Amino acid sequence: MNNKDIKPPVATKIPTEIETHGDIRIDNYFWMRLSDEQKNAKIKDEQTTKVLDFLNAENNYYNQITSHTNDFQSSLFEEMKSRIKEDDESVPYKKNGYFYITKYEKGQQYPIYTRKKESLDAEEALLFNVNELAEGHDYFQLGGLNVSPNNELVAFSVDTVSRRQYVLHIKNLKTGKVYDDVITNTNGGSVWANDNKTLFYTKKDPVSLRSYKIYKHVLGTSESDDVEVFHESDDTFGTFVTKTKSNKYIIIGSYSTVSSEYQFLDADTPNGTFQTIQKRERNLEYDIAHYNNHFYIRTNKDGAINFKLMKTPVTKTSKENWTDVIPHREDTLLEDMSIFKDFLVLEERNNGLNKIRIKRWDDTKDYYLPFDEETYSASVHSNSDFDTNTIRYSYNSMTTPSTVVDFNMSTKAKEIKKEQEVLGGTFDKNNYTSKRVWVTARDGKKVAISLVHRKDTELNENTPLLLYAYGSYGATMSDGFSTVRLSLLDRGFVFGIAHIRGSEYLGRNWYEDGKLLNKKNTFNDFVDCSKFLIDQKYTSADHLYAMGGSAGGLLMGAIVNMNPELFNGVIAQVPFVDVISTMLDESIPLTTGEFDEWGNPKEKEYYEYIKSYSPYDQVKAQAYPNMLITTGYWDSQVQYWEPAKWVAKLREYKTDENVLLLQTNMEAGHGGASGRFDALKEVAREYSFILDLEHKIE
Repeated sequence: MNNKDIKPPVATKIPTEIETHGDIRIDNYFWMRLSDEQKNAKIKDEQTTKVLDFLNAENNYYNQITSHTNDFQSSLFEEMKSRIKEDDESVPYKKNGYFYITKYEKGQQYPIYTRKKESLDAEEALLFNVNELAEGHDYFQLGGLNVSPNNELVAFSVDTVSRRQYVLHIKNLKTGKVYDDVITNTNGGSVWANDNKTLFYTKKDPVSLRSYKIYKHVLGTSESDDVEVFHESDDTFGTFVTKTKSNKYIIIGSYSTVSSEYQFLDADTPNGTFQTIQKRERNLEYDIAHYNNHFYIRTNKDGAINFKLMKTPVTKTSKENWTDVIPHREDTLLEDMSIFKDFLVLEERNNGLNKIRIKRWDDTKDYYLPFDEETYSASVHSNSDFDTNTIRYSYNSMTTPSTVVDFNMSTKAKEIKKEQEVLGGTFDKNNYTSKRVWVTARDGKKVAISLVHRKDTELNENTPLLLYAYGSYGATMSDGFSTVRLSLLDRGFVFGIAHIRGSEYLGRNWYEDGKLLNKKNTFNDFVDCSKFLIDQKYTSADHLYAMGGSAGGLLMGAIVNMNPELFNGVIAQVPFVDVISTMLDESIPLTTGEFDEWGNPKEKEYYEYIKSYSPYDQVKAQAYPNMLITTGYWDSQVQYWEPAKWVAKLREYKTDENVLLLQTNMEAGHGGASGRFDALKEVAREYSFILDLEHKIE
């Protein structure tokens, strides 16, 4: 893979001195940062041209170094594509008298949205063919589909840049006409009042991209006439607007990492005044749902670190009126709740595994759905009907394709509505096996790794293994099925997910122990998991690969600085690696809302701690693994210049001859390509990088 005749780009060094708390850092690649105005300008200035030249040079280098894998990438893409049912459709779900369906047609990149009135035998009405809407766009995202209570209008949003700044539109579902109402710079979502003409939506700060204002729009009027109903002035909070499942209330939520606040308004009186449920308090978090005369509240009140369920009368909502419904449990995390007329459904997590609990309001039934595999993923979804005894849930594992099930909570009868098809004729779930292993980390904590591989794969020092992790924001990575992953497993790979601290896999404490001044536990856990897999001869350092994206890309950056000798190859997707500089700059999108996750480096203690692990700041003269780093030019969450600067600095310092590649998607943002086949090509690119290192190109 190393072609020594092809020389990598060498970035110009222009020293920029940054002083914080008396500490001086020299950033030689600060010049790579462009403003949105520069990126959007039709005529490029000198700096913009220089940045684009560097990114294009890196892309050209990537193309040259990997050119011998082009045919393999194409065949890998076709292999992955061949497993997908191209002419597929979702299980219809019913809402307000209509069945809604999402479908794909053969050869098409984007979904088609339709609906049928009252019966699945009724005539199918087209809502949106996204393939037609996306024509002429390199990137296209349709979001925020929101049908009015009378079923005649639909609000929808469009992003053609991939910075998650959506333009909101309204369509008449009877005539097909798209109204002249155009609302810019929104988060994509919206909520109809019950009058079918008033629409509430969320505006983004045009610079920071923080969701910060709620507006009210009346159908047929100009955006300039819209009324601001709420301004979230605290720049560490974001805001959103939603509606209760009962359709009784419009809800404004404000959220930070450690605090939340909700306001409510009768949906029949859109010109009324919102009332606060409970004023924000630091370290008080809560979510709400409405049922009869009460709000049901999932909260960490009274030290309930794993959350508990409480309720309060709609007329008396402050926390002194909250009473317990489901008490706090030390060993069980309460993740979510769904409200039905006769039943309460709870989504819990115990010992890392999902649990779905069914409880009648009259307490005559209280039970868990049975799941038998050692590791799996299950979740409740698309349950928009309130007056029903049937819940819909999905189930899958690392060896079992996704299944959608309708379950009757009264009779316990279940109906499988859909099983994910794996085409191609070669997949048999009985050929694969999965398990969990537990690793003792350096501080004595037990960390789980979920593993999957073919049963005929021998586990020894020569076995290739790809270890994935995220480890931030309390986000727990599901032990789910992947058709594209089969392309690795069928070539003798083991795939693993390390459930490291920073997630909520083992409860809320597992998250708290992997953030702020405990953040290094996240990195240590991953390194200790890697050492375990090598020590137990699941693989060896010559055949171990690591992958993570966004905050998981930060993880990748940290581990290659700490223990580069453990890995043959690393893939860092849209990596958050210039942590200290980003967190010091509140003009960068999303920064202020992150202080409670990483710490505010304007405080010296946090500055020193963040700097001590920030991947960009900790690059040093040493041998690094083979690395593929990806980014999107329009990324609004992790700006492209972070991985670009990181690669430039790695090229300057690394002492090895291993390959280092930067691939920038010049049309996409944080989520990568928008079309389903284009997204597969990105996976094929990443897998081909690993398979080439492993000499498994066919």
